[in-house]
Amino acid sequence: MRKYLQASLLCIAALFYLSGCSASFDEEETETVDVVENAFKEEAKKPNNKTEEMEYYLPFGFEVEEESPNNIILKNGSKTYILFYNPIEGQDSEVVYQSTVDQDKYDTDKVIKTDGKFGYLLVKKLEDNLNELTIGVGGMKITTETKTRSLSSEAEMMINIVNSIKLKENEG
Repeated sequence: MRKYLQASLLCIAALFYLSGCSASFDEEETETVDVVENAFKEEAKKPNNKTEEMEYYLPFGFEVEEESPNNIILKNGSKTYILFYNPIEGQDSEVVYQSTVDQDKYDTDKVIKTDGKFGYLLVKKLEDNLNELTIGVGGMKITTETKTRSLSSEAEMMINIVNSIKLKENEG
């Protein structure tokens, strides 16, 4: 009987410990907003990739999987990211943000405005700790699916990418 009681107490203690390790959505959401706001206000990362229309920064481990007009599909390990850009809209534009929020309802909708830049963070809960994460600056946005516990770390990489985009001037 004593071993049964010890085993039960050990299981209960383990459950409390494990529940304490997994971040709640609210906690992770607060940290994610802070990370995005801080990175948005910092100087943009120096571009290390380019297309015909723009230059942009990619963190270590990211690769371009496919390029098409207005979209770049990025991979980092098994994760996929969609980088959308509208070359007509500048960093202060609200058009892409407005069209995105008009299409769906988001659990997190945070707008950040500074020095002629319009940024935003959108999170939509999907299922079982899975979320759709979208971060944008003006006419550019990047979207992925991520677990709740990874929201802030994913957001930091994503804001660094989208905040670094420099559109090339149209020649002609």
